[in-house]
Amino acid sequence: MTVDTDKTTDGPDATPPAGAEAIKAIPVRHYGRYVSAVVAIALLAAVVYAFSQGDINWGAIPDYFFDDRVLPGVGRTLLITVLAMVIGIGGGILLAVMRLSKNPVTSSIAWFYIWFFRGTPVLVQLVVWFNLGLVFDYINLGPVYRDEWADFMTPLLTVLLGLGLNEAAYMAEICRAGLLAVDEGQTEAAQALGMSHAKTLRRIVIPQAMRVIVPPTGNEVINMLKTTSLVSVVQYSELFRVAQDIGQVSGAPAEMLFLAAAWYLLMTSVFSVGQYYLERYYARGSSRQLPPTPWQKVKANVFSLSTRRR
Repeated sequence: MTVDTDKTTDGPDATPPAGAEAIKAIPVRHYGRYVSAVVAIALLAAVVYAFSQGDINWGAIPDYFFDDRVLPGVGRTLLITVLAMVIGIGGGILLAVMRLSKNPVTSSIAWFYIWFFRGTPVLVQLVVWFNLGLVFDYINLGPVYRDEWADFMTPLLTVLLGLGLNEAAYMAEICRAGLLAVDEGQTEAAQALGMSHAKTLRRIVIPQAMRVIVPPTGNEVINMLKTTSLVSVVQYSELFRVAQDIGQVSGAPAEMLFLAAAWYLLMTSVFSVGQYYLERYYARGSSRQLPPTPWQKVKANVFSLSTRRR
């Protein structure tokens, strides 16, 4: 009986045959992407051509873009955006804490405030604040301050109250959602270490809640910037009202509206970049590796193209 010593192994340890060629991976061609890109470019070109053929004096826009009346309007728009958001964020944090309180009185007050201000349009609130002189003839704070309501409620104060108090209702729900997103075990562990309630909020809960609070807050800032265009109804001269006034005097009302739209687009783009990096900062503890920034993506694509050419 003879034993065949030439055995073939079919397992993972088997050596590949000599001269085996490496597999060449051929990327899949996505023809639908090329078609959709061509269609999108064609539609964009059609829209640009339609606007270019309209009865619009496009040369008036760069002439007035940095006008002495436009730039102060842009500054006032940014001013009321920042001040209204400061009022909204401060009021929202207070309302969120009241809403989560175990005291039924403070919780009910916060619920009613949020229900009322979120349920009525901000334009209506602005007009009501501006016309409260029909109800109150004077504002009397005793020996501190006393004046007629019409002199007290200036357009700027009307704007800050109308926009800020309305924003506080939305920020309250954003802050409440962020605080509830933090696991209760974090609070229990902090209390077990002897931390006070205020210190637990400041050192443990709020830093973790910021990851949830920052993205919608950034959206609220951008939305507030655009909402400031409504304050023209209370005689406040921000960007939109200034553009309207220039359009009526210069005889180019449509052109000035496009100018205002360009300024709003420019400011919201700057705020969007700031929001992106702020979100990236607070996302450091939630992911092991942060996603690349747009500039890093551009550099990576440029380097990849250069290596392919070599």
